[in-house]
Amino acid sequence: MNSNQVREGFIKFFEKRGHRFVPSSPVVPYDDPTLLFANAGMNQFKDVFLGAGKRDYTRAANYQKCIRVSGKHNDLEEVGHDTYHHTFFEMLGNWSFGDYYKREAIEWAWELLTGEWKLPKDKLYATVFETDEEAAELWKKVTDIAPSRILKFGEKDNFWEMGETGPCGPCSEIHIDLGEGICTKNHEHGVNVDGCGRFIELWNLVFIQYNRDASGKLETLPAKHVDTGMGFERVVSVLQGKQSNYDTDVFTPIISEIAKLTGKPYEGEHNQVAMRVIADHVRALTFAIADNANPSNEGRGYVLRRILRRASRYARNLDVREPFIYKLVDVLVNNMGGAYPEIVSSKGRIKEVIKSEEESFNQTLDRGLEIFAEVAERVEKSGKKVIPGEDVFKLYDTYGFPADLTNLIAQERGLSLDMAGFDKLMSKQQDRSRAATAKKISYEMTGSGGVRVGGSAVVSFSPSVTEFTGYDTTESEAKVVDIKRENDSYLLVLDKTPFYAESGGQVDDEGVIRTQESALPVIDLVKVDNKIIHMLGPHASEALAVGENVIAQVDSKRRLEIMRNHSATHLLHAALRRTLGTHVQQAGSLVAPDHLRFDFSHHKKVSPEELRDIERIVNEKILERIQLTHHRNIPYDQARKMGALAFFGDKYGDKVNVVQFGDFSMEFCGGTHVRNTSEIGFFKVVAESGIASGVRRVEAVTGGGVEKVIGTLMQRADERERERDELLERVKNLEKELSGYRLTAAMAAAEKLLESVNGDGVIDGVRVVYGVTEVQSDEELKQVADHLKDKLGSGVIVLGSRIEDKVMFVSSVSPDAVSEKHLHAGKIVNEVARKVGGGGGGRPNFATAGGKDPTKIREAVNSVPEIVREFLTKGRVR
Repeated sequence: MNSNQVREGFIKFFEKRGHRFVPSSPVVPYDDPTLLFANAGMNQFKDVFLGAGKRDYTRAANYQKCIRVSGKHNDLEEVGHDTYHHTFFEMLGNWSFGDYYKREAIEWAWELLTGEWKLPKDKLYATVFETDEEAAELWKKVTDIAPSRILKFGEKDNFWEMGETGPCGPCSEIHIDLGEGICTKNHEHGVNVDGCGRFIELWNLVFIQYNRDASGKLETLPAKHVDTGMGFERVVSVLQGKQSNYDTDVFTPIISEIAKLTGKPYEGEHNQVAMRVIADHVRALTFAIADNANPSNEGRGYVLRRILRRASRYARNLDVREPFIYKLVDVLVNNMGGAYPEIVSSKGRIKEVIKSEEESFNQTLDRGLEIFAEVAERVEKSGKKVIPGEDVFKLYDTYGFPADLTNLIAQERGLSLDMAGFDKLMSKQQDRSRAATAKKISYEMTGSGGVRVGGSAVVSFSPSVTEFTGYDTTESEAKVVDIKRENDSYLLVLDKTPFYAESGGQVDDEGVIRTQESALPVIDLVKVDNKIIHMLGPHASEALAVGENVIAQVDSKRRLEIMRNHSATHLLHAALRRTLGTHVQQAGSLVAPDHLRFDFSHHKKVSPEELRDIERIVNEKILERIQLTHHRNIPYDQARKMGALAFFGDKYGDKVNVVQFGDFSMEFCGGTHVRNTSEIGFFKVVAESGIASGVRRVEAVTGGGVEKVIGTLMQRADERERERDELLERVKNLEKELSGYRLTAAMAAAEKLLESVNGDGVIDGVRVVYGVTEVQSDEELKQVADHLKDKLGSGVIVLGSRIEDKVMFVSSVSPDAVSEKHLHAGKIVNEVARKVGGGGGGRPNFATAGGKDPTKIREAVNSVPEIVREFLTKGRVR
């Protein structure tokens, strides 16, 4: 039985038992911010389990593409080294949404494995949660498994959770004994023994009955569900009689191609591990890129970059120094394209993205490896076994080595990493670059639907549905159906509203809720559980009550600008595909009143000529006065048959909206639009750029935004650009000179401190230099300390400085004072900083600290001799 037959056989088995085949959701779950990647087949049904959504079927089956490389489910380190863990894998699953429960799930699983697929019953084990007596009894009643092979385990092994929050419940797993000699590890072999390759899990039957909220509390769901997941690669391996997943027809075509391209045999642990890792990683990359995730330095993009660079490093183990991983995509697509047609249509783009990343990394890989070798040699010569955190960070920041890649190389030399030091430096960098993107209302779905405001408890609302009237009007008479106070805000639910809550790239509307006496501004909006929740200010309670009639009024001028930009976005998408090719797919968007932003898949810069063509096409369609056809609330399948394109990141239910402008553009969309393209007025591209590997961005304006752009361009034309640039360069040079003078002066002033190294300045033979110096930055203070260290030679240096409204200290201890006197710069500087309400620390030879009270800086520095004396005499400070 080949792998394709296994997939088909699984689906047919459950279709005969009333299950609907539901295609795999994207491996990138754009509609679920709690996940970087889909890690289980149930992800696309999360809203059903929570009671926040529904389908027109109660039984489903599918094969789902999954990636597990981060967070709770992270198998990256095992990949390639064992025979059954993968970053990308497929999960065969069947589901019941409030329909059948444990009995049928257990009975059918046993029937498929032992009846249809003829797996040996005496090799199978069933595990249940330690308190789930119902499941244990059902295994005895509805199957003929030997009772001795029904085992109980605790929460670690038999209570399944999708993530830190979300649907969860007890589970029953089916394991198989592959026989003696399979696992060569020196441990007691058995079910659920960590790292045991003899007993492996095949199928997990999860009985969803709880939701874990952000506080960790379990709440009972409105209905009970079944969520099963079987490891496709593992069951194929068992059915094909292989001892390794990599020996099945899922992987052998890729591994054969690797052997062919590298000229290396798939023999020996060195070659086999490298080929397995590459074969696994190219699968993860291919499917993620096909679903519009691209390597980058943020979020899931960084995960993909880590995977690709890890594969590139293993390619070096096969003596491959040129890009070659992208060449494996063709074989993978030939093998799996029948089940997943999206990788067929995206093949060219996938290869371009991977090749570009390989080329980029290969330019720095050799130099990075040289730097690592130098660092490792230095560490080994010092008799240590840990690579310092600053070196790990330098390899990451300068040479693009993810920490796990550096760790992999370090392990090959018997070394480990100072991850605490690396994480500290990484955190500082992330704090500098992280953009604040949180909405005023942060929310999570619960069984009844609810929101959070500013970290408060979840606010739940009465069961209701808000009718959205904003497609046809910007003003509606409405009735208050619920109002809740949270902190200084009020959360309002109406029976109907024209207010659009941010979705699909379109920003929130603005406007007011009018009563007979008041006009209450709408501060924020969010849609959850089919309700549109309006956030109002602190005076809402004085004007509103449940049952009261109000007028919901959207800022119509602002809405019109948004609609112009949104409709223009659709025309732009179509023009891009017409000009650049149908490989172009949306990868994100922003539709605001003053501009639009459109991200799309394309692996090279859009030329000025192409941009002019795109702009011309869009404006031609505007002048053609194409009427909007808005298909509302039509079946999803009907929309797909019409040829509508799906927008990036949107989640589609059984009923959808489709926006159509003649035969030029037709796309799924829930946003608001102009009724005729002529209302857009004029379309102008203002910028084109690359935002990630294989992803470009076009920014444009319409309507009033065009007037602003013209005004800005005219103003810029009046400026004398060359003179401005020269002036800026002069300012830059003067600032550089000033900084140099200032640092020189600080160093000269600090040298005077050396003159006082006598009397109290020598403690138990250790020379101690301390004082307050004037500098402008942390970096300048460190440079002054380094300068004094070179002048002093042996001893201790502690310097303090007031930098803006804070206190900064730096401490340096010479190597002999560390080894012979056991002094520690980090401990010394921490004690000094405590005197100004701060703290710090670092390495024995160099450390920094900070404080809050600048008025006590001199007092703190003057305490240095006593602190050093305490360390020398007692090894600590009282």
